[in-house]
Amino acid sequence: MRPLLLLDVDGVLNPIGRPHPGYRRYRCVVEGETYVVHLDPGHGRRLLDLAEGTGAELVWATTWEHHANEWIAPRIGLPSLPVVTVNTGTAPVSERGEMFKTPAVAAYAGRRPFVWFDDQVWAEDEEYLRVHQGVGDFLLVQVAPKGGLTSDHLGMAREWLTLTGFSQGP
Repeated sequence: MRPLLLLDVDGVLNPIGRPHPGYRRYRCVVEGETYVVHLDPGHGRRLLDLAEGTGAELVWATTWEHHANEWIAPRIGLPSLPVVTVNTGTAPVSERGEMFKTPAVAAYAGRRPFVWFDDQVWAEDEEYLRVHQGVGDFLLVQVAPKGGLTSDHLGMAREWLTLTGFSQGP
C-alpha cells in the first residue's frame, strides 16, 4: 500500500504571523472572501522530493479543500492533488477532543500508512486514530504555526517512512 503524505495549509504551508525570508505574499479570493497567504515556493520541490523518495502520495488535508489546488499548489510548484473532504460543518473539536478533520482523515486513509503535517494535531487526535477500526500506521507531525513546515518536519517523515519499511522509493 502506497503511503500518504497529508498536508494542511494554514499554519503549515502558510505560517501564522511574520513569515521567514523567502516566503512570498499572495492575495487569494475564495468564494468571495479575500485571504492573504505567505508561501515558500521551495516547499513544493521539497514535498515532491519527499514523495518521490519514499513512494508516497501527496494529498491535501485542509479546510481549503479543492481551493488548495487552485490557489496554493501552483504558487509552490505542486501539481493538482487529491483532497480529503474535511469541511463537514461540524464543531472544531468533538466531545472526545479530537479535531474535526481527524475522522475524515481516518476514513480517507483507511489501512494506508500516512504522515499528517498539521498545526492542530494533539494527543486526542493520535488516540482517536490509534483506537479507530480500520486505520493503519501513521505519524502525526505537529508543525508550529508561527514557523510553518521545516526541513526537520520533512526529515521526520522521511525517517519514519524509511525505518518503518513503508517507503516505496528507490
